[in-house]
Amino acid sequence: MRIAIFAVFLLVALGYAAWRGGAPERTMVGIALTIVIWDRILVTFGTVIYHSVDVGYLALDIFGASSTFILAIVAHRFWPMIAAPLHSLPLLAHFSRAVDVQMDPVAYLTMQVATSWVLPPLLIAATWRHRRRLMKNGSDPAWRNLSKLSRPRTAIS
Repeated sequence: MRIAIFAVFLLVALGYAAWRGGAPERTMVGIALTIVIWDRILVTFGTVIYHSVDVGYLALDIFGASSTFILAIVAHRFWPMIAAPLHSLPLLAHFSRAVDVQMDPVAYLTMQVATSWVLPPLLIAATWRHRRRLMKNGSDPAWRNLSKLSRPRTAIS
């Protein structure tokens, strides 16, 4: 039952962000949909393992963490800086499993999925804040200007 509740909650968050969000929110929708599809493929083909390090979910979690960290670097938003560590916490589950093979499989599973419950309300709040900034300011920059960071500095004589 909790999986169905989470699926509905996630679907509402993704739908709202896709419909009303800016480019960073819609990018997160793409990342989340990729993760969900990847998860369904792993489950469908029966490759889910909780008695040892699950390589399929390890790869999925590396994708989730790296893509949200990149989003946090390039997006002109604060919320990706919260989402990125939330996506990286499941990597600790894989590390813990590798270090302690006697770990209870339920603990391993819980460590992998527990932080996912925070992401839908975070995405809903982020989209709502984006809409508020649009109404207040008329615009809401989506991306940081990274070209300013890559310019070589000149020495002052």
